[in-house]
Amino acid sequence: MKFVDEAYIDIAAGDGGNGCVSFRHEKYKEFGGPNGGDGGRGGHVFAVADPNLNTLVDFRYSRRHDAKRGEHGMGSDMFGAAGDDITLKMPVGTIITDAETGEVLYELLNPGEVITIAKGGDGGFGNMRFKSAINRAPRQKTPGWPGEKKNLKLELKVLADVGLLGMPNAGKSTFITAVSNARPKIADYPFTTLHPNLGVVRVGPEQSFVVADIPGLIEGASEGAGLGHQFLRHLQRTRLLLHVVDLAPFDDAVDPVAQAKAIVGELKKYDAQLYEKPRWLVLNKLDMVPTEEREARVKDFVKRFKWKGPVFEISALTREGCEPLIHAIYRHVKAEQMVENTPVEVDPRFADDASS
Repeated sequence: MKFVDEAYIDIAAGDGGNGCVSFRHEKYKEFGGPNGGDGGRGGHVFAVADPNLNTLVDFRYSRRHDAKRGEHGMGSDMFGAAGDDITLKMPVGTIITDAETGEVLYELLNPGEVITIAKGGDGGFGNMRFKSAINRAPRQKTPGWPGEKKNLKLELKVLADVGLLGMPNAGKSTFITAVSNARPKIADYPFTTLHPNLGVVRVGPEQSFVVADIPGLIEGASEGAGLGHQFLRHLQRTRLLLHVVDLAPFDDAVDPVAQAKAIVGELKKYDAQLYEKPRWLVLNKLDMVPTEEREARVKDFVKRFKWKGPVFEISALTREGCEPLIHAIYRHVKAEQMVENTPVEVDPRFADDASS
């Protein structure tokens, strides 16, 4: 199924029902008094974060979503029923933005999280609300309030622990196939990957992490060239970036160091915070390099690239070196999770204030 990560929808909460003007008509009661009830409130529009969804494709083909209006008030002190609410299921990680102003309204980050994205209008008052000692037969009523109407943009940022970064044909899809349950399209031409692919990597019992394969970047991506710039935002929530480099390109005129520097440059232009994320260098396609030349070629690359971070040498096709890499990734991701979940220590003198 195609990965749909952006959609526009129109939502409308229900209008409130109108109040009623009515008077009690009973035998032997000449002055029954007012008994017009209030109108019911309009239906709300909710959004819920559903962990079973990973795409916004449902909203691509169903754009309009309207909640029911409230029923009008009736005589005999009967209030109108509230309109039915509607709940829109969205993937975890969905950002809800006002399509007209660009203002971010909500962000669904936790599975099962429910938010109200449009409130239904309140019902109008019936004439029984206006009776008093000096106004015993009121004929006033109020109409129901209109429900909120919004034009929204839905944007999905993939919630992955690890993001793959690199040029087209660097071997990212082959790597995610080798280590996870994802099965992306693999071919010997650039831009095979057109949409982000997610894969769950099982390291051991109850030990796993999620990796995202993003379409390859090319020079000028931050200005709109190629495909990868559309999906760079998916890397913003990752805990670790793997910069995958083809160490044995088919064209001898291609310099892997120059390509790697171009990727880092595009990353820095796009988002400084993304550039500062932990990033590891993964030198791929070592199976294409003669065994006696590997060490020299790796040292030459690292020296010319001026890289001082972690370096991993792998062959995604033969899975050589993949096992140590995924164990190192899991340890890093686990450490990051522990830091994020560590409770903040509160000075005992201010503990009461913090709890309140």
